[in-house]
Amino acid sequence: MARIVVHTPSGSLEGKQQKRGLVFRGIPFASPPVGPGRFRSPEPMPAWQGVRQATHFGPSAQQTPQTLLAARRLLGTVDDNSEDCLYLNVWTPAADSRPRPVMVWIHGGAFLLGSGSTALYSGSRLSQRGDVVVVSANYRLGVLGSLNMDALRGRPDEIEPNLGIKDQIAALRWVRDHIACFGGDPGNVTIFGESAGAMSVGTLLGTPAAEGLFHRAILQSGAASNVSEHEISERVGRAFLRYVGLPRANPAQLRRVPVGRLLTAQTATTRELSVGVANLPWQPSIDGQLLSEQPLQRIRNSGKTPVPVLMGSNQDEWALFMAADSSGRSLDEAGLERRILRVLSANSIDPNLLDRFHETYNESLGAPRYRWSRFMSDMVFHAPAGILADTLSRAGGEVYFYRFDGQLPLVGSYTGAFHGLDIPFVFGTVRKGPLAATMGWSSDIRTLSRRMQKSWARFAHGEVPGHDGLPSWPHWQPTTRQALRLAAKPGVLEDPHAAARKLWGPLLSP
Repeated sequence: MARIVVHTPSGSLEGKQQKRGLVFRGIPFASPPVGPGRFRSPEPMPAWQGVRQATHFGPSAQQTPQTLLAARRLLGTVDDNSEDCLYLNVWTPAADSRPRPVMVWIHGGAFLLGSGSTALYSGSRLSQRGDVVVVSANYRLGVLGSLNMDALRGRPDEIEPNLGIKDQIAALRWVRDHIACFGGDPGNVTIFGESAGAMSVGTLLGTPAAEGLFHRAILQSGAASNVSEHEISERVGRAFLRYVGLPRANPAQLRRVPVGRLLTAQTATTRELSVGVANLPWQPSIDGQLLSEQPLQRIRNSGKTPVPVLMGSNQDEWALFMAADSSGRSLDEAGLERRILRVLSANSIDPNLLDRFHETYNESLGAPRYRWSRFMSDMVFHAPAGILADTLSRAGGEVYFYRFDGQLPLVGSYTGAFHGLDIPFVFGTVRKGPLAATMGWSSDIRTLSRRMQKSWARFAHGEVPGHDGLPSWPHWQPTTRQALRLAAKPGVLEDPHAAARKLWGPLLSP
């Protein structure tokens, strides 16, 4: 078999021929952020001589043993992790001169875990069926990707903030400069992600430094509401320094601390703090540089028309987390109230509004555990998605909204259209990953997966995501709020999650 070699501005790469096109794995898009590069912005990778093998995935971003285990349970194989993690992967139908749309995947994982190389995210089927080039990239996670403190900045050896987002921007710059060598069109790039990946996409929508690097965006179970204000990131940073054993902020010392000690302090900080809408202490934050205001405010105030967006959430998002919530399964009324009050306090919401929450999440929704699941699904996913969709539409953006109601015959406690269930439908990898053994495989599942792949690819091609297998997909407008239900029997929905929007909208909008 002939060698598969492409020649890029950085050097030559040897990939692999697969049944469904070509794949290039473990391509460095920036220099390793190690040693003096720890806590610094990504730097371009120097060019190399000869042919570099691109046949194996690079290491995943550094993460704790506990989160690595969680990632493997949820996502399947996650490669060994390392601070040397800035690698991406490319799937392409052919490395020819015909420019194809590019889809850049940003993985989720609470900004703490995950990898762009897990089998669940294989771009092989999506690339072939959609005639697109699929790219997946790693980015720094946890404290290594998000530490932001004034005391650690403003000096030559400063600790730079928002490095995970900067890594994503570096990957997009690599795509701009290199993807034509793989048959991709650098002038037609769609970023897409799920959970923290979608939250990253929402952040990039409001990040000036990312403008022009992508031309469309897809958000799956995430929005633009996960950027911490300055006082929150300071609080997280102070707690971290206390746990790592450095009473004074000293960048040079932090660069010498063994990574295991950093991760132990990261875990302790995460356990102590309940921060923001999704309890994500290590999410992006306002830094006065990369992010000077909330992404939603930037979208409202920039005076620029947003890029076209396809977005939505899953009907039963929080059911995934309830599966690991042993106390939640036996929740009573008093316990439900305590949980709601804790969340309101963490998000600076007036506890005197408790009666309004009782009215919305009342007994008609079932036992307390089901009401808690709906409460969290609405607060973390459904309401922020609606807020972003309204904001984009009012700014003149083209928005298509969906609600994923896909169902699988699963064994165990995973029920409904839970968080992350849409991922294998989009990538055509339903039969991959650790849940595959419990999933049935029917013509309905296969049909829905292929419809979603076609919709995502059509959107990347610049077309309306609807097609002959679906009803006409309406534009989202704040006056009508019509969305498409993605299920075995698809249909148009009128104002999905209306109750969540009415309750949470005024409370969560910046």
